[in-house]
Amino acid sequence: MKFTVSGKILSTAACVMLALSAPALGVAADTIKFGIAGPHSGDLAPYGLPSVSAAKLVIDKVNANGGIKGKKIEILQEDDVCKPEISTNTATKLVSSGVQVVLGHICSGATIAAMPIYKDAGILVMSPSATSDELTSSGKYPNFFRTIAPNALQSPAMIDFAINKLGKKKIAIIHDKGDYGKPLAEGAKLHVEKTGKGQVVLFEGITPGAPDYSAIVQKIKEAGAEVVVFGGYHPEASKIVSIMNKKRLGIKFVSDDGVNGDAFIKLAGEDAEGVYATGPQDTSANPLALKAKEEHKKAYNSDPGMFFDGAYAATVVMLNAIEKSGSTKLEDLKKVLQADKVDTPVGAINFDAKGDAVGLGYSMYVVEKGKYIVVK
Repeated sequence: MKFTVSGKILSTAACVMLALSAPALGVAADTIKFGIAGPHSGDLAPYGLPSVSAAKLVIDKVNANGGIKGKKIEILQEDDVCKPEISTNTATKLVSSGVQVVLGHICSGATIAAMPIYKDAGILVMSPSATSDELTSSGKYPNFFRTIAPNALQSPAMIDFAINKLGKKKIAIIHDKGDYGKPLAEGAKLHVEKTGKGQVVLFEGITPGAPDYSAIVQKIKEAGAEVVVFGGYHPEASKIVSIMNKKRLGIKFVSDDGVNGDAFIKLAGEDAEGVYATGPQDTSANPLALKAKEEHKKAYNSDPGMFFDGAYAATVVMLNAIEKSGSTKLEDLKKVLQADKVDTPVGAINFDAKGDAVGLGYSMYVVEKGKYIVVK
């Protein structure tokens, strides 16, 4: 079955599905409690707030059409500031509040810290952005799914672009020592070594939140790097890029989806020009992505931010699984998620046995005239 939550299609699909005989939802409450967890304040809020708006847009439409089998969806929102030590409290609060599915978390480190709590409670968690390979490849979290490709695909994409498209062989790989940036950088280093096409002239971690990164920029210069590949988030990347330009290094900067967004451009200013960053694969030709963007503009008078499409998709597929299975039990939801290919803003997706969405990948973007655009 293909399910969409846009316009008249939703009304028709909802009426048909409600008419079908199906088991009652495995919940006693009057509402289906839908959790949203991520950074809703602080430096990394630009990555978390778009997921909130995406979920609200989808859920408001479903509720307006009568909910799911007569039950309205209730949003429970918790802020984890993308910090592992806070995300455990966030998860505990949501579980204690009776949440039945969770959209989030956003940052890989925060997600990894929270997952054991959800696992013990048997709650489905779906992230639009947490790319750590550990979340799906380790087998530790059978209740975790995501609507973004893993780092196992992102690291090679960064290196292949630097070597094959930019023609740079001497690579400085820098990371923020975190659960997201460090494994991403390690994967990049491994890919260089496996392909044998380039040379890692510097591999080093930095301290997040440091006031100045002149020392690492000097090391990049001394190493003779032709390109910097960075694993981490936009606050640190913006400082590094600005110092590189100030010192006139004249080398390219290639980063990840933690740097891809307006927040980086606002911080780095003119220094953002020419910076490359991977991101979820380009959805500009997807009619559902265009429709979702229009909905956001109408509701919030602005363009959606990073991971909006993935969050919208995650909300759609989770609600479809609840509707189709007539349950909020993890095993029932997993069967639908793995079997049903659902039309979403990120494409028609279902999930493999590990929890990764089938067929997703990465595109490369570059900042031109103060805006990230797809590199053709």
